[in-house]
Amino acid sequence: MFPERIETDRLELTALTPENVDVLEYYDIASGNSGDDVEAITEYLPWEPHHTPKETKDFLEGLAKRREAGENAEFVVRPESDDRIAGAVGLCPDWDRRTAELGIWLREPFWGRGYYAEAFGELAGVAFDSLDLQVVEIVHRHGNENSRRATEKFVERLGGRHEGRLRNYWVGPGGPADAHRYTVTRAEYEATKGD
Repeated sequence: MFPERIETDRLELTALTPENVDVLEYYDIASGNSGDDVEAITEYLPWEPHHTPKETKDFLEGLAKRREAGENAEFVVRPESDDRIAGAVGLCPDWDRRTAELGIWLREPFWGRGYYAEAFGELAGVAFDSLDLQVVEIVHRHGNENSRRATEKFVERLGGRHEGRLRNYWVGPGGPADAHRYTVTRAEYEATKGD
């Protein structure tokens, strides 16, 4: 149902499963052992740094099961010019509501390069063109200014909009927090497809 691999102009998105991603390589990034400031990366994310390779292995196996069940499609993000993992991007469909939530995290060395919009553009295409969904949504935690700017730019380009601030919507480390929801409909996406 979900593609195993997607290539963009600058990125390769590969299914985030134990078959495609080395568990120890992913653990090094998700734990901060790779030298990244993992606290800065996860500050606004709904997950905490991984503490053991087994935690990473279980996480990847769980993603593979959810992918197989049609519940979620996570991809590792790698720039074509660089074999390093830049982060991960995902598409989580809600089949009953005919929507898909898009989410992404990137390591600091890969911030500000436009990878957000490039990866999300491809996943929006999967949601609308392959999965026949009606709306894609992006939700980011209140206070995450980098995500706000990137999301506003991306959603505006596709003719979407900011739906509003959702009180205590985001649940993650540190408890509930406010979030912002943005949406793009199939009609808005199709109207801007050639842009």
